[in-house]
Formats: sequence, C-alpha cells, structure tokens
Amino acid sequence: MTANSANTSASVFRLSPLIRITLLSLYIALTVPLPFLSQVTAAPVPPKLLWIGISIGLVALYAVLTEQVMVDDQGIQVIYPAWVPRFFRKGWFLAWSEVKELKPRTTGQGGLVYYFLSQDEKAYLLPMRVAGFARFVQIVQAKTGIDTTDVRPLAQPWMYLILLGFTLLLLLVDGWAIATALTTAQLT
Repeated sequence: MTANSANTSASVFRLSPLIRITLLSLYIALTVPLPFLSQVTAAPVPPKLLWIGISIGLVALYAVLTEQVMVDDQGIQVIYPAWVPRFFRKGWFLAWSEVKELKPRTTGQGGLVYYFLSQDEKAYLLPMRVAGFARFVQIVQAKTGIDTTDVRPLAQPWMYLILLGFTLLLLLVDGWAIATALTTAQLT
C-alpha cells in the first residue's frame, strides 16, 4: 500500500522507473549483439551459449531492479518479490528504535551514499534510487529525528536521461551491427 504523507502507517517505494528502464536497456544494448557477432566471427563460444548467459543475466538484473523499500510505524524494510531467491538478494529490516544515526560515506567515484547505523553498530545502506526519494527521506526524518535536509539521491534524474539517450543511440548501432552480421552470414 502506498501512503501520501509521513504520518500514515505504511509506504512502499519502488525503484525509479527511469532507472529500471535505463539499466535494462543498457544491458540489452551491450549484450544482444554478441551472439550475432560470435556467429559471424566463428568465435569459440557458440551463440546458443551466449543467449543462455544473456538470458540468465537479464533475469538476475531484473531481480535486482525489483527491490522495494517499505516504511511503516515499526521500521524500514528492503524486500524483494517471492520469486527472487534469498541467497541472491536477502533484503533487511531495521526498527526505527534501533537507528542510531545516518552516516555519509564517499563512493569510489566521488558520490555520497548514506548508511543507517544501528545501536549494535551494523550498517544498512539507505536506498537512494527509489521513486519519491524526497518523501522517503521526510518519513525517515519524522520517524528517527535525524536531520535529512542534506540527503540527496546518489544520481540525479538528468544523469539517467543522458545515459538512456546514449543507450538508445547504442541500440541503433546494434541494429546496424546485427543487420550487417546477418547479411554477412547469408553471404558465406
């Protein structure tokens, strides 16, 4: 159930559709030409094996992108659908009463991520790619009393729009590469 304010009992936040579409499209753009090129170049890896690997990878990526964040009066929980194996993506729960602080950490690329630090010093990554992020951090602030005014998403939407634009260009090039590979295969 989705709530409209920080005072309601439960809210579910899903991964932003822009991020999901961009990452799935990029995966497809980077992998789909490989079996065609493998066939044309007589590579040692058969196209069927590549198709199997690409399919498994696509399912794994989609599983990761089904992450949901649920916040209610008891705490925050990261969950995945039942079809996602727990050994692959477990999820977690943290009660509001256990939240000690929100600690920023710099990423290797210079970005800033935040971790909930629990009373027993365990760290839980603050989900930063959810749709409705501003409302999400308002709820976190209301439930924990931690000031979240400086907390921003890891990547801004315009960054994903640029990546999606370049991905669409790459898909056009892929179309040309696949058409060329198929034509070359017919000639030989």
